Amino acid sequence: MSTQQERAEQPESQETPDDQGMKGVSSPQQERLQRKDERMAEREREEAAREADLGDDTVHIKVFRYDPEVESKQEPRFDDFHVPFEKGMTVLDAVIYARDEYDSSLTFRHSCRQAVCGSDAFFINGRQRLACKTQISELDQPVRVEPLPHQEVVKDLVVEMEHFYEQMHAVEPYFQSEETPDAADLEEQRQSPENREKVKMSTRCIWCAACMSSCNIAAGDNQYLGPAAINKAYRFAMDEREEEEIKEHRLRIVEQEHGVWRCQTQFSCTEVCPKDIPLTEHIQELKREAVKKNLKFW
Repeated sequence: MSTQQERAEQPESQETPDDQGMKGVSSPQQERLQRKDERMAEREREEAAREADLGDDTVHIKVFRYDPEVESKQEPRFDDFHVPFEKGMTVLDAVIYARDEYDSSLTFRHSCRQAVCGSDAFFINGRQRLACKTQISELDQPVRVEPLPHQEVVKDLVVEMEHFYEQMHAVEPYFQSEETPDAADLEEQRQSPENREKVKMSTRCIWCAACMSSCNIAAGDNQYLGPAAINKAYRFAMDEREEEEIKEHRLRIVEQEHGVWRCQTQFSCTEVCPKDIPLTEHIQELKREAVKKNLKFW
């Protein structure tokens, strides 16, 4: 009687020893779901840690993207990158980091990183600049990085430079003189310090095409020589070591219909030149030389 009463008092849901042994066992599906949740939680922790590490020490850059060979990228757009900021970081540093760490397909030109080669001229925050010379700390964010305006875009930040080079070569940018010192004297063709000072600034051109990109005349006249080419002509036309006949030849090149007379003296080329060359001043001086050459007194 007592035994039946004890059994009756036991709760019906009471677990047996076998049930208790199976409690800690999970099915393969439950284990997979658990691992998935753990991986997701780990990614969230890593993302939170990354954001915490970057914090305010990041720079936001918006980079122009375009690839005519990929159908999904033929529509121009801007991609956003958040790059860890370091003291002394330039725009080129930020773009290189974005390419190396986030998107290896990001395409642009760069070489010396010393503001000498001129290959990394971009349109940065609405102005033509050398990316390797432009400090991130001096710009408002987000920093917009675009290819040079008024030039055909090949891919992303790369523009076609062939036309620019053709205009530069059109002015024959090399020294020409048949008056050479006697070989027996073993002397170089000497230039006075005053004349060297006169042409010194014009020799600093690095062929970056920033001035050409900023010029409204060049944008509307594809045959215009442009400020860089005219500056190169100035460099040799004003060199005292060239013969008078060669100087007149150069003046004939730059005083053509699409030469110096197309310049409207807007100073945009001078303002954007990364080497501080007084381009507009040189163009005006060549105009004066051309006028004097054509003056006749009788």
